[in-house]
Amino acid sequence: MVEAAAGSTMQKTPTIELNRVRRLVKQFAEARVLVIGDVMLDRYVWGSVGRISPEAPVPVVEFQRESFVPGGAANVARNLACLKASTEILGIVGKDIAAKQLRESLKEHSVRHGGLITSSARSTSVKTRIIAHQQQVVRVDRESRGAADAKTTQRLLKLVESSLDEIDAVLMCDYGKGVVTQGLLDGVRHACRERGVWLSFDPKPVHSLRLHHVSLLTPNRKEVFELARVEDCTPCEKPLRDENLMRAVKVLMDELQPALLLVTLSELGMLLCQRGHKPFHIPTVAREVYDVSGAGDTVIGSFTLAVAAGASPLEAAIISNHAAGVVVSKVGTATVSPTELIASFEHED
Repeated sequence: MVEAAAGSTMQKTPTIELNRVRRLVKQFAEARVLVIGDVMLDRYVWGSVGRISPEAPVPVVEFQRESFVPGGAANVARNLACLKASTEILGIVGKDIAAKQLRESLKEHSVRHGGLITSSARSTSVKTRIIAHQQQVVRVDRESRGAADAKTTQRLLKLVESSLDEIDAVLMCDYGKGVVTQGLLDGVRHACRERGVWLSFDPKPVHSLRLHHVSLLTPNRKEVFELARVEDCTPCEKPLRDENLMRAVKVLMDELQPALLLVTLSELGMLLCQRGHKPFHIPTVAREVYDVSGAGDTVIGSFTLAVAAGASPLEAAIISNHAAGVVVSKVGTATVSPTELIASFEHED
């Protein structure tokens, strides 16, 4: 059970009994989740810096090694699989070596990837991060941003239709690379509502879509204001007293009518908004922050998985907050294991 005091501005930090956390985490292995969206390959080049280039005032990184992990929607799927959920990914890749590397990495993480459609008209999105002494020096992106054609969208929808009868929850992840079109969102939303399947959506405001009536919407603070078309001025360190944030949240709840709105607030934690309830603030539990890459992926994945395992919205928010606290303490696009997640709650005691 969740222990917390209600109130619009004065709230105790919510917690869950440790035995309840253990039961929910154990149920993760029974959940079946489908992830749809812009898949990427995250490439890391690791090295050290000992001098500045004579050609320009930039560091010279001495190469040591490189590694590859799934990125974008594929990182959400990787997070789910690391939490032991049965996970399947749908998306589009190019006909290139990066697609092969992405498939190999997904296989290593036990993510079913037969739903990755190959398109010769696109390149697989690759984000290359140069890391020296545990710090990111620069990032290089190679990607396609054009909208998927109608034929490919229909292929994706057919794959969704064939999977939904065996799925507990669907996550759609829009990174503005063109896979998530209005047609795809409308088709997935309709299919999920017909079958009573939970639908979480991670939005990208630069990509204008009609986002009405999803189960869960997970924007960060910047995205909330962009989606609500409200100016973000004079931020307040107490989210429940932040009048601009509360106004933007109300706009989204009234206009888009999601069942739940979960706003990630970086070092301020997250804000859970539910129709018929006052917003609830969950402070961050992160002790050390080394890298926020992929933290939003962890939040939407662990929240959705917790709901599929039987958690209440507030319990799911608390669990996803702990999951994010674990991954930001690691360098690179990281994940959290069931053992690490439970340990995060144990450290509270």
